[in-house]
Amino acid sequence: MKLILIGATGFVGSAVLKEALNRGHKVTAIVRDPGKISMQNDQLSVVRGNVMDTAALAEQIKGSEVVISAYNAGWNNPDLYNEFLKGSQSVQEATKRSGVKRLIVVGGAGSLFIAPGVQVVDTSEFPTDWKPGALAARDYLGLLQKEEQLDWTFLSPALEMHQGLPRKRTGIYRTGSDNPVFDANNKSTISVDDLAVAIIDEAENAKHIRQRFTVAY
Repeated sequence: MKLILIGATGFVGSAVLKEALNRGHKVTAIVRDPGKISMQNDQLSVVRGNVMDTAALAEQIKGSEVVISAYNAGWNNPDLYNEFLKGSQSVQEATKRSGVKRLIVVGGAGSLFIAPGVQVVDTSEFPTDWKPGALAARDYLGLLQKEEQLDWTFLSPALEMHQGLPRKRTGIYRTGSDNPVFDANNKSTISVDDLAVAIIDEAENAKHIRQRFTVAY
């Protein structure tokens, strides 16, 4: 497949890039700084891009089959909430302008429901430092759910998927919809490598068209 990957240098994006190339897909990585990608692969093209430049981004996306957005405005960005919303909407609009129908968005776990009407991001236990990004992803999901032109998918990872967890690829995961998936020990975890497996599986099989889903062990 011909894939566009936005955010390929990030924690999630770099894992997605590796998984997609290992499966033989042709990937165009659109990044702010091409110098951050040192990987060499005949199936990889790296281009400089700006998610805020909707018109230029649409031209870069043209001719692909699936757009995967692992866009992150930067966890230390003082305007993270607004920039994430603006950038995500720009990617969505650029995808529509390009003529590509399929958009997969990597979102957060904060919008998952742990009780009727109660989302993870609204609980007292949710880390304060993570809230701007989680709220932005939650609010963007609400906007994306109104999208009727694209065949979109929004993927929320498990409640625990951070850089402190071991990187491992098992290729095994379970899926849910709007509620976290817990294991026998009441833990909701996934490695970033297995999240990447789920993302490329979705690109290949399109099982969650115009849906949000989540994955965990």
